[in-house]
Amino acid sequence: MAVSPIDSSVYGGLFTTAAMRAVFADEARLQRMLDVEAALARAQAKLGLIPTEAAQEITASADVSGFDLAAIGKGTELVGYPIVPLIKALGQACAGEAGRWVHWGATTQDIMDTALVLQLRDGLELIRQDLAGIEAALADLARRYRDTPMAGRTHAQHALPITFGFKCALWLAPLQRHSDRLARLSGEVAVVQFGGAVGTLASLGADGIRVMEALAAELGLRSPPIAWHVGRDGLAEVASFLGLLTGSLGKIATDVALLMQAEIGEVAEPYREGRGGSSTMPQKRNPIACEFILACARNVRQLVPVILDAMVHDHERATGPWHAEWIALPQAFALTAGALHHTRALLEGLIVDPARMRRNLDTTRGMISAEAVMMALAPHVGRDDAHQLVAAACHRALAHDRHLLEELQADATITEHLPPARLIELLDPQNYTGLAGEFVDRVLARDPANQD
Repeated sequence: MAVSPIDSSVYGGLFTTAAMRAVFADEARLQRMLDVEAALARAQAKLGLIPTEAAQEITASADVSGFDLAAIGKGTELVGYPIVPLIKALGQACAGEAGRWVHWGATTQDIMDTALVLQLRDGLELIRQDLAGIEAALADLARRYRDTPMAGRTHAQHALPITFGFKCALWLAPLQRHSDRLARLSGEVAVVQFGGAVGTLASLGADGIRVMEALAAELGLRSPPIAWHVGRDGLAEVASFLGLLTGSLGKIATDVALLMQAEIGEVAEPYREGRGGSSTMPQKRNPIACEFILACARNVRQLVPVILDAMVHDHERATGPWHAEWIALPQAFALTAGALHHTRALLEGLIVDPARMRRNLDTTRGMISAEAVMMALAPHVGRDDAHQLVAAACHRALAHDRHLLEELQADATITEHLPPARLIELLDPQNYTGLAGEFVDRVLARDPANQD
């Protein structure tokens, strides 16, 4: 029975991906711990601290497929940590006397934290791949629709004309910043944990730092200046990054869902037979991808405070906060993967309707370009008077259900300075998208595909 939808055979595909689930599955988690134990043995053998033959045997035996996971689970329930039953099983799997050298000088948290770092490295790489795909899809949309006019909306109302390319660039820019954060974070979090019981490596005497550095080298990690058993800022930064990233994905999903409303209909999710259908309303095409992006993002944001709270450790090894990470971090990664997966599919197949965008621009009958008229009139009568004249024309147009052009042409004070032909030009939304295209170009200039 799956308690969490993430692990459900029914719901799992909606909230995460098979690849990310595999990174944090029991088998992968235990295998990463075994990888660390094997790397520790090899590092110590290279330093002459344990027999080379023992390190070779430990490495050969460190394969989770040969272990009884149910027995390790029972042992974990008894002890409170999986390391004790795991190293016991590893020692028993080794031939001869090699098992006596397993876990030499290490402590439970050394192995579990370093294994977690290896999982984070794998998980962040999966995130990088999907994020790159999303950026590429958005860059393509921004480029294709650079000059396609649509209504810009503020407070859920028509505001001024923009272009759809501009909107896509607004979505893309935060993701570019997230890519920069991810590149830095992936390096910063790749740090080995090896400090022994309280972080002093007393069990290895003068050889402790050499072992730590050799272990890091074996695993392709960096060695820290001091153990980070109780310095959890790196993990908190990873969690915060996931919150930031999914927040930006949620923004995209919110916009797309709103633009899909029947009253707007400017974009649509990729169509598949039966996708987004209703059990009772045959006409429905619901924003399914958007809904699950938002669900995943909301849950990630709720998990971030758990990791931040887990930073508050007591003394040199914590009583409880560490264990909260075991629950929250894998879930945050799984849900982030789900949000990325849905966003990538959404944007790579997004259906865009420029004709509907143009029709919607005309629904306010010229008023979306009222600022353009005001700014053209202002040099002649002053900004405040221009604002009042155009606002009065807008009110009359609304009251009489008429096009703004008719009311503007009926005001002699306005036509004295802006003849009808000029008013027609000013009221064309295509002529008042500002520097939307230039801003699209600026965002696309950061796209790696555009770099020499």
